[in-house]
Amino acid sequence: QVRLMESGGGLVQPGGSLRLSCAVSQMTLSQDGFAWYRQAPGKERELVASIYSNDVRRYADFAQGRFTIRKDYKKNTIYLQMYDLKPEDTAVYICNEFDLVNGLTYWGQGTQVTVSS
Repeated sequence: QVRLMESGGGLVQPGGSLRLSCAVSQMTLSQDGFAWYRQAPGKERELVASIYSNDVRRYADFAQGRFTIRKDYKKNTIYLQMYDLKPEDTAVYICNEFDLVNGLTYWGQGTQVTVSS
């Protein structure tokens, strides 16, 4: 049983766009916070964007103005829309769910994004 299932990764040229999806198996979009992280080879995992139960959103500096995180309550899915992708955006992108009240967190398996000519 998978709680968080990412999709939408792939190969894209610099300047291109991708939309990543995180399908959430539990009905928790209005209760928990969610985030996208990424991890490149040889690098530490880093926060890309987060969205809270009140829909407040935060972005890493490298994502500000290029990436948008949003919830789709009807589809029970967290999206990360990425524009103007750069080679340094190449990484495995990982969906995260966090329950701030109970101190619980969940991780997806990740989806590969490769930005290359």
